[in-house]
Amino acid sequence: MFFPISDSHINPIYLVVVGFIIGILGGFFGVGGSFIAGPALRLMGVDWNYAVGTDLAHIVGKSIVAAKQHRALGNVDLKLGFFMAFGTIAGAECGAQLIQALKRAGNVNIVVSYVAIVVYFGIAAFMLWESRKTLRSGRGRSQSGLVKGSESKKDHSAFSPVTRNIQRLKIWPMITLPTSGVRISLWTILLVAFVGGVFSGFLGGGAGYIRMPSMVYVLGIPTHLAVGTDLFEIVISASYGTITHAIKGNVDILIALVMHTGAVIGAQIGAVSTQYFAGPKIRLAFVPLPLIGAAIVIYTLVTGHKF
Repeated sequence: MFFPISDSHINPIYLVVVGFIIGILGGFFGVGGSFIAGPALRLMGVDWNYAVGTDLAHIVGKSIVAAKQHRALGNVDLKLGFFMAFGTIAGAECGAQLIQALKRAGNVNIVVSYVAIVVYFGIAAFMLWESRKTLRSGRGRSQSGLVKGSESKKDHSAFSPVTRNIQRLKIWPMITLPTSGVRISLWTILLVAFVGGVFSGFLGGGAGYIRMPSMVYVLGIPTHLAVGTDLFEIVISASYGTITHAIKGNVDILIALVMHTGAVIGAQIGAVSTQYFAGPKIRLAFVPLPLIGAAIVIYTLVTGHKF
């Protein structure tokens, strides 16, 4: 099938399957879709600027479905999500402007590929180290098996000295988040969101691969709440990212719509599945995703051609 906006020929069945996989990953982890979506589109010969913008467009619908399911399960901190949306939107615009500058310079595919590889490997290495350490220490033992309701909110196993020190910073204004059981400076929330937004605008997706781990390790948000809240926040920030990339001509809406048909089903499956895993195990299962994405990017970079 020919998609005239991005000047690409892609089998629609391939896009539906990719969308379904992304939906499951996004619903389960709150993140992970852009690890697969961007590289998967690039693998089909779509330029990175279109892969980034189109991924953002497709992720909005998927996130609405998954966030609604997580909200019903009590895994969304609405107050935190609204605050983070402001920082993410500002960061997304910065990331989109960087893409535009690289597009004008004619080296967008090379630069974004190298950045993606470094970021993906870095995230995988850190989360592998942390989740294995947490599981070995036995702090995740109390959550083994079925995790429900209030139990999911007790997952503070990722609390480290760094997290506690950040929460001790009393920089006005201080924000109390009753749902997450955290009191923290508004500036810390906005900084985490802004950094995630920059990656969202530059590498595509909701940048939950930056924001979700940051919510757990920096803000001290329990994993299940971080997953649901990140999905809720993505609905707002990815909508803005889609608009700004569409204005810049970086969105192939037809590809996004085809991917969405598979994503809406996968998102509901992924969201329900989180209730059956402890926080550290969710984080450990997340590790292969950025590695898969990095492998695809490396393949396209080394071979210089698509499948």
